[in-house]
Amino acid sequence: MKVRVRYAPSPTGFQHIGGVRTALFNYLFARAKGGEFVLRIEDTDRERYQQEAMEDIYNTFDWLGFHWDEGPDIGGPLGPYVQSERVALYREHAQRLVESGHAYPCYCSHERLEELKAEQRRKNAPLGYDRRCRELSPSRRQESERQGITPVIRFKVPLEGSTTAADQLLGSIETGNTEINPDPVLLKSDGFPTYHLANVVDDHLMEITHIMRAQEWLPSMPLHVLLYAAFGWQPPHYCHLPMVLGADGQKLSKRHGATRVFEFKEKGYLPEAVLNYIALLGWSFDDSREFFTLKELQELFSLDRLNKSPAVFDYKKLDWFNGMYIRKAATRNLAERLLPFLQARGWISERPSAGELERVEALIPLIQERLTVLSDVVPLVAFLFEEVSAPPAEELIPKRLDPKRTVLVLRTVCSLLADFEKHSDEENEQRFRQTAEDLGVKLGDLLMPVRVALTGSRVSPPLFESIRVLGMAETLARLESALGTLEDG
Repeated sequence: MKVRVRYAPSPTGFQHIGGVRTALFNYLFARAKGGEFVLRIEDTDRERYQQEAMEDIYNTFDWLGFHWDEGPDIGGPLGPYVQSERVALYREHAQRLVESGHAYPCYCSHERLEELKAEQRRKNAPLGYDRRCRELSPSRRQESERQGITPVIRFKVPLEGSTTAADQLLGSIETGNTEINPDPVLLKSDGFPTYHLANVVDDHLMEITHIMRAQEWLPSMPLHVLLYAAFGWQPPHYCHLPMVLGADGQKLSKRHGATRVFEFKEKGYLPEAVLNYIALLGWSFDDSREFFTLKELQELFSLDRLNKSPAVFDYKKLDWFNGMYIRKAATRNLAERLLPFLQARGWISERPSAGELERVEALIPLIQERLTVLSDVVPLVAFLFEEVSAPPAEELIPKRLDPKRTVLVLRTVCSLLADFEKHSDEENEQRFRQTAEDLGVKLGDLLMPVRVALTGSRVSPPLFESIRVLGMAETLARLESALGTLEDG
């Protein structure tokens, strides 16, 4: 049996971490087994359909860098791969169930169903359809038809017994048929299917062999198994993946932080770091290894290494992963990834010149060890692209020095800089260290006012490298401006 799996998002919202984890596990399982990965768009909820969400599906996976073998954009032998283009198939299969006695038309109005729900709530009774139309006489049905009522099609859930379904992660699960939603709608009055009918029909016709989805869909499994039996089809293998939770043990949501995948892109996370981390949410290779390329994951992934327990999405751990990937990046590669953040501030042209690219590459040694996400580059290098106003005198003066001593320090540094470029950074460090001793001050007190004068901050990339990138003329100009502030004060 050739493995065929699918990812079936609904374009009613943007791609989030949980959905992408499901897609990734399906993709990796297909690759590990030499099978096929299908993208199917479940867009039958036309009221909530969003074109932006549809575009987000493609943009998300383009950024993450893994793709399907069949789907709406590339086609395939078992399409169409968009459910709204398959409506005739669902109507045909719903009618088959009616004819075989496994489904029936229901003529109950929306108002009656709302009254039924309200009455059940008043009596504190279980909510659900009361099966009023399940055994309607032919004459009653004909009367409803004459009134022009367009029925929905409901599935006949067995009134007794139980349904057993096998899950490859959770084992055999037996559900009493009285616990299943009583006679759910399969086909709505507008002719569009509900999730249950479309899902089962599509998975069968697209020859899906394994269904890997989040455990939130576990309650629908017994109903789907009953539908497969009603059609006379063999159900696929099910594997309900562990939930992804926030640090508080609740389902991951916006209150925990970013969950939409593109938010991570906008903040400057690397796709390979995000993929690597997501792959470890509910799966592990062993007790120690954490870093994997996508190719390695494709070779190593297996269902028997899935964890039954919920996975916790740790934003700090993702930050750590991302920082590690940034530090391993080659200079040219990292410079290219930083360009969009510098261009957004207008510091680099939309079509960078060779000189601009060289300047960005020159920044890498200054900042690579200090980046957690790519967007961190902006505050770190702003002083190199924008004018720095002379800081207030109190920010320039170290705690252990007074204004006059600080002026002496900065004047002495200006003298040292006269032949700064003739020396290596190691030599300059020794020269500055010796100067601090000669002045009777600590090295930190010598460097701090220089750092603040040049960058406007007490925290910055390495000072000597910053001076080289900033240039001697601008360095001296900023020091003179700082001296003016101190002397005027």
